[in-house]
Amino acid sequence: MILSGNRIREEVAAGNIGFDPFDDAQVNPNSYNVRLHKDLVVYNKDMLDMAEDHKTHVVTIPEEGLVLQPGVIYLGRTIEYTESPKYVPMLEGRSSIGRLGMTTHVTAGVGDKLFSGHWTFELSVVQPLRVYAGVEIAQVCFYEVDQEGPTYAGKYINKRNTLPGPSGLWKELSAEQIKSLYRLNG
Repeated sequence: MILSGNRIREEVAAGNIGFDPFDDAQVNPNSYNVRLHKDLVVYNKDMLDMAEDHKTHVVTIPEEGLVLQPGVIYLGRTIEYTESPKYVPMLEGRSSIGRLGMTTHVTAGVGDKLFSGHWTFELSVVQPLRVYAGVEIAQVCFYEVDQEGPTYAGKYINKRNTLPGPSGLWKELSAEQIKSLYRLNG
């Protein structure tokens, strides 16, 4: 079951959902709008390799906005720090953003119960688009969990007020693992 906006307010008040900062004006009928932080992380190379640890640089969105370019992935994050010790949060783009040809995430829209951190955006555009820091770019909705399951213990443990990190897939792909994957696909 998805929580209503009124229920999100109740759960924030009860400490079962947290947004820092929290603004009641960002509550929707079934979600909470989150805003884009001013710092974006961009890969230094045009061609990426899944098995490499890639270098990145930071681009700060100026007050007059920043024009994002097609063919580039921009890693961003929310201004809001989110905590959800009781519910499973899910990040979705806003339709007003999608209608401008922008995606806010390629994958990774589902958080896990006990999620805490800033959401990472995987921003891309289909044509040049000027974006602004602080814009309500996506929304988080919350689902109840039907039973206990394993706890997330992956490579993207979020910290407060940190930049989004690049892909950590390279940690899983040694040369021997790549050869093994190739053999499995015969």
